[in-house]
Amino acid sequence: MQYRRRGTLSARLIAATLSLIIGTTPALADAVLDHVGTYVWRYDHASFGGFSGIEISPDGLSFHALTDRSHLYWGSVERDDQGLIRGMSIAGRANLQDSQGKPLPPGYTGDSEGLAVDRDGGIWVSFEGLDRVASFPDPDRPTVRLPRPPQLPGMGVNSGLEALAIRNDGTLIAVPERSGGPDLPFPVLAFDGAWSRLAQIRRDPRWLPVGADFGPDGLFYLLERDFRGILGFSSRVRRMDLTADGPKDEEILLETRPLQNDNLEGISVWDDGQGIRITMISDDNFMFLQRTEIVEYRLHDTTRQAQRN
Repeated sequence: MQYRRRGTLSARLIAATLSLIIGTTPALADAVLDHVGTYVWRYDHASFGGFSGIEISPDGLSFHALTDRSHLYWGSVERDDQGLIRGMSIAGRANLQDSQGKPLPPGYTGDSEGLAVDRDGGIWVSFEGLDRVASFPDPDRPTVRLPRPPQLPGMGVNSGLEALAIRNDGTLIAVPERSGGPDLPFPVLAFDGAWSRLAQIRRDPRWLPVGADFGPDGLFYLLERDFRGILGFSSRVRRMDLTADGPKDEEILLETRPLQNDNLEGISVWDDGQGIRITMISDDNFMFLQRTEIVEYRLHDTTRQAQRN
């Protein structure tokens, strides 16, 4: 199912103005982010919360969502005629298992952070603490072991492989949360049967990677977070062509004000029929003062659309 609306020039101008008011920062004059909606997701279960990853299906109607305590939820996204989220219907949930079939506990071995779903429905999860990436062909079955990734500068108990994405050719891309220093770039790892160093991404000192995805345009979208103490969290999204020679055509598409959203940690990029849509989910840290938000933006990008046509 696709959602299409006709826009006018005046509507686009209004959207651009609103994007500035609410704190978005388009990288180009013709790259405009429209805030589609924010949905607060609630569910009464002890494992619900702490979401660190989300994947939305290409039609926008189903989801996988990962907590940082090794619980995976999946189900359907209920949308209205305009494509706004009106509900999240849970079809199943699982406590992910180790290779011996034992449920992963919270903490060192079960600190799950990054989520990617391949074209065949295979589930891939990155962990920090015991740094690794695991494959789950079936979330109710034991994990399939992968070779351990190399230890990178800055990686520690709470700063391991935070962002995970899967490229169109099936290659896994992983980015650690820290780089070893505020002026050092983030290393990017690739896995296609063996681990290798693919590239480096510029670090702006306060911003740390928390999620990633490849969009339908083939570009790499990186979600970053800035924690500002009592002022809460700010988020930003960078887009780039991620090559072996380094990032190309990097753009900052979104930068939010502190407290504009909760602690956004997961990102999924898909095409809603009108353009690229960016869906993000927040980690409430299992604290009553926070909430699980699903925040969506639509990207209007006339320059790249013209190039593709």
